[in-house]
Amino acid sequence: MGKSPRVIVSVTNDLYTDQRVHKVCLFLTQQGYSVLLVGRLRKNSLPLDRPYQTHRMRLWFDKGPLFYAGFSIRLFWFLLFRKSSVLVSNDLDTLLPNYLISKLKRSTLVYDTHEYFTEVPELVNRPKVQAFWEKIEGWIFPKLTQIYTVNHSIANRYEAKYGKKVAVVRNISPKWQASTLKSKAELGIPENKFVLIFQGAGINIDRGGEEAVLAMQLIENAVLLFVGDGDVIPALKEMVSEFKLEEKVKFIGKKPYSEMMNYTFHADLGLTLDKDTNLNYRFSLPNKVFDYMHTQTPILASDLVEVKKVVIENEIGMIISGHSPENIAADIQKIQADPALLQKWKTNCLTASLKENWEKETEVLAQIYPAV
Repeated sequence: MGKSPRVIVSVTNDLYTDQRVHKVCLFLTQQGYSVLLVGRLRKNSLPLDRPYQTHRMRLWFDKGPLFYAGFSIRLFWFLLFRKSSVLVSNDLDTLLPNYLISKLKRSTLVYDTHEYFTEVPELVNRPKVQAFWEKIEGWIFPKLTQIYTVNHSIANRYEAKYGKKVAVVRNISPKWQASTLKSKAELGIPENKFVLIFQGAGINIDRGGEEAVLAMQLIENAVLLFVGDGDVIPALKEMVSEFKLEEKVKFIGKKPYSEMMNYTFHADLGLTLDKDTNLNYRFSLPNKVFDYMHTQTPILASDLVEVKKVVIENEIGMIISGHSPENIAADIQKIQADPALLQKWKTNCLTASLKENWEKETEVLAQIYPAV
C-alpha cells in the first residue's frame, strides 16, 4: 500500500480557535489524506492537540503589512521544501504563496474562502490596502479551478465578479453531544440569572459587542458572557469598567471548542449582532449561529440576509428591532418575559440541528476531496 497523499492546509491565524479549518482537516484525514496544517505562533498562543500534523511559524511582526509580507514569504519557502499533492489556501491572505508553489510544483490548489475578503471592515476604509488585495485576487481567482466558500450570497457574488463556479460548504457545527458537561457552578455562571452569550474567535469592530455591553445597563437579573477573543475586547473591558457593569458582564476568554460549548449550552440566549457596514458582514453566516442552534440556545440576531434566513426559517429566535443599545435591551427584555416562546425556540433548535450540521456539509467536501 502506497503512502497517503499529503495535503498542506494553510491559514494566517494561530490555529487554536479556527473550527472551520479544524473540521476540514479532520474530514481530510477521514478521506485517507495525510494532513499538515500550517499557521502562525503568537505570544499568547495556547498548545495544540490535534490528530494530524500542525506547524506554527514564528514571525517578527504580529499585524499590518509587514506581518502579511513576512507570513507570505515564510509560507512560500515552507511550502517549497515540503512534498504535497494538494495545497489548501484558506482566505486571500494565504493565496499568493500557495498559488506560486502550485505552479512551481504542479500541485493541486484548492481555495477555501471564508469571507468576502476584500470587503472586510479592516479594508473598506483603506482604499490603497484594499486595492492591493483586489489586485492579488483579480490576478489569481480567475485561474483557480477548485473554489468553495461559506454561503450562497458570497458564492453568487464571486460568480458574478469572475464567472467562476464556486461551491458552498457552510461553516456549520457538527452534531453536538457533550463529552463532559460542567455545571454552571463549575463554570462560574450565576445560577439565578438570565444568561446571555456572545461568543466567537473574531469579536471585532462592527460586530455589536459595544451595543450589547451598553444594553446591559437597562437589563435586570441577567449576565452577559463574552466567550472568545477579538480586537475590541480591550475596549469592551474598559467600557464595562467605566459603566460599572462588572457584575453584569463577564469575559471568559478563549476556550477549547468543547469547553466553549459548555458555556453556550447553559446560556438562555445567544447573541449574533454583526452590523451591515460592509459586504463581508452583510453576507456573513457566523458559525456561532449553528453553535447556538446545536446547544438548543435560542438566538437574537441582526438583520443580515444569511443569518436571518437560518433564524426565521427554522423559528429558533428573532431579529433585533434595531442596533441601538435601547433596541437590543428591549428585545432581550421581551424574550426574558416569555418563557413559553423561549421553550418553543429551544425545541425548534433541536429539530433544526438534525438537518443543519457539518455532517451534511461534508457531502460537498467529498466531491472536492475524494476518498483515497
